[in-house]
Amino acid sequence: MCGFAGVVRTDRGGVEPAVLERMADSIRHRGPDDEGFHVDGSVGFGFRRLSILDLTEAGHQPMESPDGRAVIVFNGEIFNYVELRAELEAKGHAFRSTGDTEVLLAAYREWGRDCLARLNGMWAFLIHDKKRNLVFGARDRFGIKPLYMHRGRDAVCFGSEIKALFASGLVPRRPNWAVAARFLLLEQLGAGDCAGETFFDGVEQLPPGTAFELGLDGTFRSWRWWSLESFLPEPMDDPRKEFADLFEDAVRIRLRSDVPVGVCLSGGLDSTSILCSMARQRDAADPLQAFTYNAADFDESSYVADTVRRTGAELNRIELKEAIDFEDLGRLLWFYDQPVHSTAPVVGFELMRLAARKGVKVVLNGQGADETLAGYGSYFQNWWHSLLSRGRFGRAWSEMRAWGEAHGRDPAELRRESLRRLVRAQFRRVGFYRRLSHARERRAAMASPWFTPELARHLPSDTPPYADFSLRGALLDGVRVDPLQLYLRADDRISMAHSVEARLPFLDWRLVAFCFRVPDAWKTRGPWNKYLLREAMAGRIPESVRARLDKMGFPTQHRDWFAGPWYAPMRDMLADRVVRERGIYDVDALEAGLERHRKGEVNLSQPLLFNVAQMEFWLRGAGASAAAVPGA
Repeated sequence: MCGFAGVVRTDRGGVEPAVLERMADSIRHRGPDDEGFHVDGSVGFGFRRLSILDLTEAGHQPMESPDGRAVIVFNGEIFNYVELRAELEAKGHAFRSTGDTEVLLAAYREWGRDCLARLNGMWAFLIHDKKRNLVFGARDRFGIKPLYMHRGRDAVCFGSEIKALFASGLVPRRPNWAVAARFLLLEQLGAGDCAGETFFDGVEQLPPGTAFELGLDGTFRSWRWWSLESFLPEPMDDPRKEFADLFEDAVRIRLRSDVPVGVCLSGGLDSTSILCSMARQRDAADPLQAFTYNAADFDESSYVADTVRRTGAELNRIELKEAIDFEDLGRLLWFYDQPVHSTAPVVGFELMRLAARKGVKVVLNGQGADETLAGYGSYFQNWWHSLLSRGRFGRAWSEMRAWGEAHGRDPAELRRESLRRLVRAQFRRVGFYRRLSHARERRAAMASPWFTPELARHLPSDTPPYADFSLRGALLDGVRVDPLQLYLRADDRISMAHSVEARLPFLDWRLVAFCFRVPDAWKTRGPWNKYLLREAMAGRIPESVRARLDKMGFPTQHRDWFAGPWYAPMRDMLADRVVRERGIYDVDALEAGLERHRKGEVNLSQPLLFNVAQMEFWLRGAGASAAAVPGA
């Protein structure tokens, strides 16, 4: 709902208001409705407000407690603020606003850092606790809302986006070549987000489900306040009703808003379930606003039409028949601050632009369902692996047979592939084998036909930990690391670029915890992914959507873009002297690959060409246009 910035001078110097003004102004798009500042000696906060709850002056931030002992800046929403407010009023707290910020501040005053466990929502916040002479901050359980920081010698800077840190003038712009190398050579992004790394050296992200206390002398202590691993599978006869009830309530509390609420709609299970739930629960006379994207090669219009007929929603459609201007890609990356996982956010960016034009400031979407309910095709392999590793061969074979018959695959071949994966997984448990695999991966990176050995030398030398290939292990990684963390980062920047707030019912923590308590057999079954969701939505969504076997999402025509309108500017980018001297790429090989792509001989659009283009736009925006990789 907003954006904030903060500076704590650990050298006891005073914070200059002009610094906070620059920082807040850099993220004006996150909050065009209001601004505010708090300066108290060595602590300063800046704030930009997107008014969603309590549109009056009473919702202004930074917000100070009635006794003057605590000041908060807060980005996000506490969806159960109504219930928390009633509980706090019973304890003697009085409120002058009708929003959630004052409730959050009162919750901290009442319960201290233990207030976090009581919150249901998405958030990042800073609280200047004057009584304890510290700044307390935290992020929500899944990292939906961002919080970046730089811990320098004389000051600690905070921001909802990285650009706010640089606007302070206190944070140097230096590429983090280790992260860049993982991105270009290994196509890895999520691990950095989870661990707190960014593409900028010295700029870190507070990890999801983490809180911290910063003393005014610079003493810093952080801790994980919530862990998904504690929710273990337990026997359940029929979890369908409990899931459906939790889902309905997750949508209900995310409809709390003093401004219009819409939905991003594809033809898939997740967004369809959300829109149908919204239609059941909403009292407003005006039709719901649904925003959808249609691609000729991946047409979901029939499924969308079935959902619109059922809900009476007003459909707003975009079609990206032509690529955006190549230079506009650099503009998009300015909002992201760092490279993104694919071209898909281009579609999301245009959908949120459309929502803003229609006057919709809050949009619900289905992010998080795939990672908690086993929505990706690879999760079938994880499920079969789980069965085989427990010796349940008969069940595994029957599951493979049902899936193979529905998807046109030979069950015998699926059995052979699964057994090979089982053997490899057992080898990966051995540290010596993982070290050999890691060394082989580094050698392959050094020999990359597209990038230089100098770049590969920045890859981490540590042997990666054992990766659990079971379905539970894959789902945990999907939520904590990749891909959810990548999608959440992109979703936040996409929506806030247009001053729109994205809300995610499938990441209601109660629903996620329940999904991880549900036995795996309720997540995939035979040919069906998201089996529990399909069963819970029986009679609640169009049957045509509920029974779909295929999955599309929001695809883009990136292959055609790089062969057509992006070909010439990409060729010019590679021909730039600065790019050639940077020491990252084998430019001759990339130019030849681009030409082969244009002729249709190969498809190098994504990830290779897109990632190279992103890297160059990012380096320009990072103020590192002339930077060469160290060691080149």
